[in-house]
Amino acid sequence: MEPHSLAGSGAAAGEEPPAAFRTALDAIATVRARPEIVLETIPAPQRLAPWAHALGAQVFEPDGEDEVEVASGRFIVLFDPNGHQAWDGTTRCVAYVSAVTDETLVDDTMFSEVAWSWLTDALTDSGASHHNVGGTVTRTASTRFGDLAGPEHSVDVELRASWTSGDTALDRHLEAWLEVLGNAAGLPPPGVRLLGPSGSAPDGTL
Repeated sequence: MEPHSLAGSGAAAGEEPPAAFRTALDAIATVRARPEIVLETIPAPQRLAPWAHALGAQVFEPDGEDEVEVASGRFIVLFDPNGHQAWDGTTRCVAYVSAVTDETLVDDTMFSEVAWSWLTDALTDSGASHHNVGGTVTRTASTRFGDLAGPEHSVDVELRASWTSGDTALDRHLEAWLEVLGNAAGLPPPGVRLLGPSGSAPDGTL
């Protein structure tokens, strides 16, 4: 991703960022998202912690000659050098994912548990030191009427979560979140290309 900016991240204009916060953001800056995901720095919330940094992401897939957004999300780092009792630490990661999913899953009682396991498994598999994990998974079914563009029926899944980081290696936390985003968007594992009905890749190659 592009080098991060600390502009607007501090509680006071011109205040020098704490070393631990800068180290965490340096780790984040080393992460490279897969080609389907556009990752960029966005304005961070100003009142949740003395220091904050935020990233936004969008996932696109081909639709004929165009590309359509199938998922989006935010990854926010909150840092309080004095510690936060509710966090049980100094660094809190806040994550949000929204994606269009298969409408048959809206009635699957296990789907929410599966979606939540995407996050917990990704954090564990990435080696991200974490504790105090909490969040929600929401499934929403929509039916469009009249002249509204888009499919007649659609189902969206939203995952909201937060957890406390046990160290400043936030690259592992960001990579875990990107894996969750890819799962929600239905992306194949990195390096795997899905074949179309004719046995070719979506761009027509074998």
